Amino acid sequence: MKITTITLFTLFAITTMNAQKKPHLDKTKPTEERIDLLMKQMTLEEKVGQMNQYNGFWEVTGPAPKGGDAETKYEHLRKGWVGSMLTVRGVKNVRAVQKIAVEETRLGIPLIIGFDVIHGYKTLSPIPLAEAASWDLEAIKKSAQVAADEASAVGINWTFGPMMDVARDARWGRVMEGSGEDPFLGSKIAYARVKGFQGETKEDLLKVTTIAACAKHFAAYGFAEAGKEYNTVDISNSTLYNIVLPPFKAANDAGVRTYMNSFNILNGVPATGSSFLQRDILKGKWKFDGFVVSDWASVREMVNHGFAKDAADATAKAVIAGSDMDMEAHYYVAELVNLVKSGKVKERLVDDAVRRILRVKFELGLFDDPYKYCDEAREKAVIGSKANNDAVLDMAKKSIVLLKNDKNLLPLKKSGQKIALIGALANDKTSPLGSWRIASDDNTAVSVLEGMQHYKDNQLTFEKGTDVTIGKTTFVDELVFNTTDKSGFEAAKNVAKTADVVVMVLGEHGFQTGEGRSRTDLNLPGNQQELLEEIYKVNPNIVLVLNNGRPLALPWAAEKIPAIVEAWQLGTQTGNAVAQVLYGDYNPSGKLPMSFPRNVGQCPIYYNNYTTGRPINSDKNVFWSHYTDVEKTPLFPFGFGLSYSKFDYKNLKINKSEFNKGEVVSVSVEVTNSGNYDGKEVVQLYIHDVAASLARPVKELKGFELVELKKGETKTITLTLSDKELGFFDNDGNYLVESGTFKIMVGGSSENGLEGSFELK
Repeated sequence: MKITTITLFTLFAITTMNAQKKPHLDKTKPTEERIDLLMKQMTLEEKVGQMNQYNGFWEVTGPAPKGGDAETKYEHLRKGWVGSMLTVRGVKNVRAVQKIAVEETRLGIPLIIGFDVIHGYKTLSPIPLAEAASWDLEAIKKSAQVAADEASAVGINWTFGPMMDVARDARWGRVMEGSGEDPFLGSKIAYARVKGFQGETKEDLLKVTTIAACAKHFAAYGFAEAGKEYNTVDISNSTLYNIVLPPFKAANDAGVRTYMNSFNILNGVPATGSSFLQRDILKGKWKFDGFVVSDWASVREMVNHGFAKDAADATAKAVIAGSDMDMEAHYYVAELVNLVKSGKVKERLVDDAVRRILRVKFELGLFDDPYKYCDEAREKAVIGSKANNDAVLDMAKKSIVLLKNDKNLLPLKKSGQKIALIGALANDKTSPLGSWRIASDDNTAVSVLEGMQHYKDNQLTFEKGTDVTIGKTTFVDELVFNTTDKSGFEAAKNVAKTADVVVMVLGEHGFQTGEGRSRTDLNLPGNQQELLEEIYKVNPNIVLVLNNGRPLALPWAAEKIPAIVEAWQLGTQTGNAVAQVLYGDYNPSGKLPMSFPRNVGQCPIYYNNYTTGRPINSDKNVFWSHYTDVEKTPLFPFGFGLSYSKFDYKNLKINKSEFNKGEVVSVSVEVTNSGNYDGKEVVQLYIHDVAASLARPVKELKGFELVELKKGETKTITLTLSDKELGFFDNDGNYLVESGTFKIMVGGSSENGLEGSFELK
């Protein structure tokens, strides 16, 4: 028999000459001792190899690649010059590459397998911005647990998430991937997500159901000028320390094992080359002992920034700055050995990076069982399980925000109503999955039409009205929007004319937000706005259901449409979640994590702004801080969200009028559900430091509690403030708690509430 192809598995069997040289690492020894033993046996090339991450590059269970970049990467893997791989997924594929690393290389160091598990693997939760609208930290943690459960079942042990960039500008497409505009809420969510991915303790990383998390993007990526992707960032130290860094610090407090640096410059220095961020703050002040990975090719992009002259210079600057692993720039593996040998990079910096990477691999248990994530039976049982679908449905319902319900059109009656359902997104099973869902399959979401069809005692008629996009819709291609074809308008108008209620599902396509999806127009894309206005002419009883990945500018709808539901892109169970909210089987409780602008000209817009020297029109002339053509307030503010019930606040109390530093301020308020439905309310506490050594925002969220109240029930809610909430960072990063007057506000949004004050001595 003539053998023409040697499979990788055959190569595994015949390549044995290095097997006997692998070090024995005593499991009973402390991790740091095991790392010491291993590193003493590593060549410089093998150390640098641990700092090299490659993207998946060939049919790993098939023939070995021949020629080109794929062959080079494969040979590097066999030499032990690869420390991590990304986008390799599925038990068979992960086992194949892991087997090369463990059984063919001299030292048998296992790979850490990374992947963008952003809001789920196959079974998708809502996009992260939508989850943030729930203000439900336990549900958010559970969502991350589901994502980790499925990802680990297919061989992945490291996610490039969560993203914790505070973002104030809805033009930036990646707002969908974060937690909104507020550092306090963002910090709480960052902590919850890290715990969800990794478990409660470092020891939990040894479990097969957990994966290492990655806090990204470090730092200030969300402040890209004009919301333009990859753009320049130019912010003050006050903004850096008080707005940008707190969620990253919260991730470190939660035990996150990796950070990813960002594409942007800060103070003129690319984050990948910033010693200030990576060595001074992260590894120095915060004592982070995991490792830092570059963002995709960001080491190489330092040349584009004009910060490095060539590959060697970029490599030296990145390593010296503290960027431990090179994702897909290919510079470390090509340049770093020579840089060390020439003395341009100290080997101790390489040793530090390698120690950090090996530490995380040990913590994941990969040295004790490199194939612990490679269980085909578990893969089959976990992916798409009922338990995971139930969990993401629960998360989806909690993420929905009721923005308007003037005519009490909602909840819909469960029988006897004639309902027209209009909008191409209502019958779309792919777009609601949202962006950053690269492991999921198209057409796997429950559509809104399918969800509403479960309620069989109404007459439901669907018409798409108009297509949102034209042509292919993929993760890597620009979308083309339908602005000309109105052929479906008349059919939609005809069903709307005779309906008791019109439900219109409009918004953005799932790939209209995410990386590379910046917008300068935040209105409904295509001709959806025209369709909305045409339907309104024949039947104004409209419930507008928004499917979108960012705040939109909808002044016409906010004025005219009686009911508006912010349903975001809710993932696999979208249609069931929307239907259950529309029909009142779930009373919406979400609150906005980002302000909605009146128009794009207001961006960036956020609640925790500064008063300026001229905040009000005290002299009755034009010389005050405002716009001449639109109100300066948002269309819908941060923290806003309605319910089918009504919540009343009264009897705000502060336990004392004066406090010393170090004392706890106790704030209580009575909240009553005065409506006709059981429901949940997010009670929010804001502070204002009246006079400080640095000007402070007009309001800052410093506490919240999600409380469940039956109709007619009253509860006393107590929130506390300590030095941790009352202080701020100066421009050198020092934390200050200053004496003075503090105003507080407690209510259901950042817009208004009950007010009080106290003195801090």
